[in-house]
Amino acid sequence: MFRKLTRHFIIFFLAFIAIASLFNAFSQSAAVEQASIPALIQYVNKDEVTSIDIHRDKLTVALKDGKKVEVLKESGESLSDLLKNYGATTDKIAAVQIAVKGDSTFQVWAGAILPFLVPFIIVAFFLWVMMRQVQGANMRAMSFGQSGARQTNPDAKNRVTFNDVAGVAEAKEELMEVVEFLKNPKKFTSIGAKIPKGVLLLGHPGVGKTLLARAVAGEANVPFLHISGSEFVEMFVGVGASRVRDLFTRAKKNNPCIVFIDELDAVGRQRGTGLGGSHDEREQTLNQILVEMDGFDPTVGIIVLAATNRADVLDPALLRPGRFDRRVIIDPPDLKAREAILAIHARNKPLASDTDIHRIAVRTPGFTGADLANLLNEAAILAARRNKKEVEMIELLESIEKVMLGPERKSHLLSMEERKVTAYHEAGHAIVAHILPHADPVHKISIISRGRAAGYTIKLPTEDRQMKTKSAFLDELAVLLGGQTAERMAMGDITTGPSNDLREATRVARRLITEYGMSELGPRTFGEKEEMVFLGRDFAEQRDYSEKMAERIDAEITKLVFKAQKQAETILKKNRKIMDKIVVALLEKETLEKEEFEAFFSTTGAPKNSNRPDSARPTPPSSGTPVESEIPTPKTPTRKFSSAAPMPA
Repeated sequence: MFRKLTRHFIIFFLAFIAIASLFNAFSQSAAVEQASIPALIQYVNKDEVTSIDIHRDKLTVALKDGKKVEVLKESGESLSDLLKNYGATTDKIAAVQIAVKGDSTFQVWAGAILPFLVPFIIVAFFLWVMMRQVQGANMRAMSFGQSGARQTNPDAKNRVTFNDVAGVAEAKEELMEVVEFLKNPKKFTSIGAKIPKGVLLLGHPGVGKTLLARAVAGEANVPFLHISGSEFVEMFVGVGASRVRDLFTRAKKNNPCIVFIDELDAVGRQRGTGLGGSHDEREQTLNQILVEMDGFDPTVGIIVLAATNRADVLDPALLRPGRFDRRVIIDPPDLKAREAILAIHARNKPLASDTDIHRIAVRTPGFTGADLANLLNEAAILAARRNKKEVEMIELLESIEKVMLGPERKSHLLSMEERKVTAYHEAGHAIVAHILPHADPVHKISIISRGRAAGYTIKLPTEDRQMKTKSAFLDELAVLLGGQTAERMAMGDITTGPSNDLREATRVARRLITEYGMSELGPRTFGEKEEMVFLGRDFAEQRDYSEKMAERIDAEITKLVFKAQKQAETILKKNRKIMDKIVVALLEKETLEKEEFEAFFSTTGAPKNSNRPDSARPTPPSSGTPVESEIPTPKTPTRKFSSAAPMPA
């Protein structure tokens, strides 16, 4: 709006300058000296006048020195009589060239028309500006029905192919059929095969669903139409359906092409749900999508890709054959996949020669592709801040902790007593994790504040796991409660620091009982986890058990938590001397790496991490692919660390 007003003001200003210049062109008085009749007589008598031009009542006198002066005379008076009456001699008058100048035809017409034309031009200009505004408003109103999809052509500079995507080998193999159909449709149609009209990409946020869709378009070398599900629905009724029609019309004009709808759950949620029963505009939009996907010819070369991480709330009509009947699941990357993703994102970054990408991949379980890209970007920023020309290993390791926990809070100063409590808390976590056979190995302990944590202990699994045993859950409970137990043993009191650990321990214990059937209550689940589409997770669980059973569940949770606390207390009592030494080292160095931490156990003869039985951890498959799980895994990332909440200042 501001740009338009500025442009109109500039146009008006230029028009004003042009009109003023036009008036100035007909003005003859500019840059000419005015003189009186006696002064003119003196010029004539001194022979300084070469010529006199008469234009109406104005005399333009040209002097011998090149100057010009103007003299006004009375109307109707003769110049000769005027000069004689004021004392000019006859011979002097005869030496002057006298000429009468008349008005040109153009000057006559301009003088008559311009006084009326200028106001008309100004009024017409303002009317034109107003009409442009009204026309622009009408065009914007008419554009509500346009989809606004962003189109990427095959010859674009930022074209993405499968070479730019790593860690999703199975997904690329599934989508390669789509690429083959777009490149060579006769190969399929000649034997009566029909390529799926729609492909739904499922996966957690950041796993690369949008990138994979762009790679399909780039690999097939076809136009790519990209739109978000939230861009369909407006406050005006019927706009969403109109935009869907416009989107598929554009797709038919650019076929073969790929239509990509990101965040499909924004417009594809189940119909007839929620407290209000329906949402007319959203449902009209969804209905139009269903109609369009049924209506276009499968042989025209239009493939609809969609991405979502909420497939559980989609309308069943979207998932039936003929629409999004092919679903491609994209899992978080495993170790080999993370290493390949890091290699891709490191291509345009100067890494030092001692950089070990494999080590970074090992220390980032649960990281998605977006997390890994952010990790390398943070490392590059950190290296630039330190005026380095290459990204070294120390920046990469620090960036892992920054992505997981947040930046260091060097200004968050703790008192000596609080630092001691934090050191015992983290030492308790680390020792219990080191001793228990099914807990993840400790990689780092620190009492430096990061994010909202006063200290942290990083524990990383030795390999990617898709299944988790009951023993691993019970050991995890003991590790979570090791921090508070260490505080009580060393300080004789407890603080608010372990609040997050207690919350997580309660959650793990409840899931053991209600979801996994790993308790004395038997192999059954408690509560229906059926989320209401519009009411959200607050109304997700529907109780299918009695109040008496609820009491037993609470009692079983308490039993598991107290048993884990007792186990942690037993371990810490046996290793009290080691815990005190670790605390002294933490107060001195603030951070202990894996080798420094394990050295305390090797010098004292205490049980070490390597004493865990081999059966405690399953051998990873030789192919590196994850083991299929029959037990549902948590949706949260599997980053393993525990942290104390911020201590009160």
